[in-house]
Order: sequence, then C-alpha cells, then structure tokens
Amino acid sequence: MNLPKSKQPTLKPQDLFVSLKIAVRPDRQYTFSDLAAELFMSVSEVHAAVKRAEASRFLSRSGTELRAIRSTLQEFLVHGVQYSFPPLIGSLARGMPTRFAGPVLKEHFMTGDGLPPVWPDPEGEARGTSLQPLYHSVPAACRADQKLYGVLTLVDALRAGSAREKELASQLLMEHLK
Repeated sequence: MNLPKSKQPTLKPQDLFVSLKIAVRPDRQYTFSDLAAELFMSVSEVHAAVKRAEASRFLSRSGTELRAIRSTLQEFLVHGVQYSFPPLIGSLARGMPTRFAGPVLKEHFMTGDGLPPVWPDPEGEARGTSLQPLYHSVPAACRADQKLYGVLTLVDALRAGSAREKELASQLLMEHLK
C-alpha cells in the first residue's frame, strides 16, 4: 500500500520559546509583530513557530487570538523537554544566571563556592558555566520580561538540573503556568 507522502512537522526550540511567552502573559493579545519585537525574532520566524506550536498543541488560535494550552505545555515540560532539547553545557562564560541560580530557584538552593550556570550573554552580570539557552535571543527577551525569565530558568532546571532541582522546578512551573 502506498501512503501519500507528507512532511512530518518537527518541533523546534523557538516554538517552545514563543509558546511560553504567550503562556506567561495570558491577559495579553499578541500580534506576530509584537512577539517578534519582544522575543528578538523575525516576524516570519514567529509565524512559523506559532504554526508548529499549534500542530504540537502548545497553542490554539481562534481568529487572531492566540492562547497557550497550559496542560499540554506542562506535560511536555515535565516529561519531554529534557529529551527534545537536551542541555548543551560549555565552558566558563559571562552571562545571565539560570537553573538554580535564576530568579525563581535561587532562594531554594545554596550556591556555595561553585560556579552558577549562565546563559552566555555579553551583557550578563555573572560568570559561570555556560548553558546554551533554548534560543539565541532568550537572554535579551528575559531582560525585558521577568516572568518569562523565571519560567525559562525553571525549564533549564528540568533540562539540566539535579533530581531535587527538577522536582521543585516541576512544582513551581505548575504554579507559573496556571
């Protein structure tokens, strides 16, 4: 039997990035231009990301209104993000603190003498072990949106953290994505 050939959509990190931006600001309606400007992406990148996010059931659209499907996002983040977007850990870098050193988890973990994980960023205020962010413009977008910053550091804890970090990040993500 010959099945029709169709292209299987592939989830990309920017699809999750765009979806989380929409999820952390449920009271706001975004245009593609708004998202592009706030996420430091092109409008065409945002449009393609939204289409893939809809196919993955991270987002739904009714007319021009985009809404995050929180239950799907939560399930993917807790059970799939570490496998779909494995952490890329590098050398010492200047950047923005993430994971346990980020704004949400730092009050729960003692950093001690070890170096914090950071997203490489020339405007960053910390030095630590680099952890590649989901998308190259994550640090710039997070400087402008603290809620997004908090959620993305929790995502990094799920991607690259210890068992304790992952457990706490999972609980806190449920609260942030309600």
